[in-house]
Amino acid sequence: MYAFGQLLGTVIPVVIVVIVVVWLLSQSIFIVKQQHAVIIERLGKFNRIVSAGFALKIPFIERRVATVSLRTMKNGFNVDVKTEDNVTIDLEISAQYHVDFSRGAVPSESGVYKSYYMLAQPVEQMRDFLTDALRSAIPVYTLDEVFAKKDDIARDVNETVSEQMAAYGFVLVSTLITRIALPREVEDSMNQINAAQRTKAAAQDLAEADRIKRVTEAKAEAEAMEEAGKGIANQRKAIALGIKDSLEIIQETGIGNDEANLLFMFTQWSEMMAEYARTGRSSTVLLPSDFRESSSMFEQMMAAASAHKPDGNGPAA
Repeated sequence: MYAFGQLLGTVIPVVIVVIVVVWLLSQSIFIVKQQHAVIIERLGKFNRIVSAGFALKIPFIERRVATVSLRTMKNGFNVDVKTEDNVTIDLEISAQYHVDFSRGAVPSESGVYKSYYMLAQPVEQMRDFLTDALRSAIPVYTLDEVFAKKDDIARDVNETVSEQMAAYGFVLVSTLITRIALPREVEDSMNQINAAQRTKAAAQDLAEADRIKRVTEAKAEAEAMEEAGKGIANQRKAIALGIKDSLEIIQETGIGNDEANLLFMFTQWSEMMAEYARTGRSSTVLLPSDFRESSSMFEQMMAAASAHKPDGNGPAA
């Protein structure tokens, strides 16, 4: 019994020492994750910045006060602004930012140090900077210009706020205007204006198309009439030449001019009657009053021709 008590008295201190050592080690050893940095203070004062990997600290004397993420983060918010033409619009803003990676010549100049010690609420402060910059930039643009130049406006605002946030250890990667919301009555008015403009443009296009069609048809008709006139002229010319040649051939046989003319007119009449018999399309037929003598038919045709001449002996037609 005495031996057991003596053994127990020896083991207990050893166990206590082991527990204390293990606890001290657990308080001294820590791991920093990738894309993170840990700020260490010694006795309440900044001491160093520990990067990703295995690290040690002195228990009770040193402590980890903050773990700062170095990844790019995104923050979105809304801001209402007024344009130059007095239209109040609501902008949806998206800002991408991260803690400055630079360490500086001394620890107090590093981005991690500034992001933790220089500003208590950096995200809210960045939002205020962006809101103020937008409310200063938008009033110089009309509503249409805001839609057309929103990327340029966002870029200018980003440059302005980047300079302000750099003093607090943050890098503003980009600022985006993701949506422009209009009051309902303004949106309805714009839609009506756009619809009216599209209707007007469509009517102008239709009128122009109709004008082009009419001009084209008129040109085509004029060209067709011109070609038809040329055809008729050529046809009459060919008929005249044919008549001239026919008369010359007839006269060569010894027939006089009067008899040749009568024969030619009889031939024309015969051809006309043959064409009528073939097609049946004519509505008027000229027949001689006496079929017993062909000469009477020629005389009647000559008389009819003389009667239609203004200087003839018969009555004018």
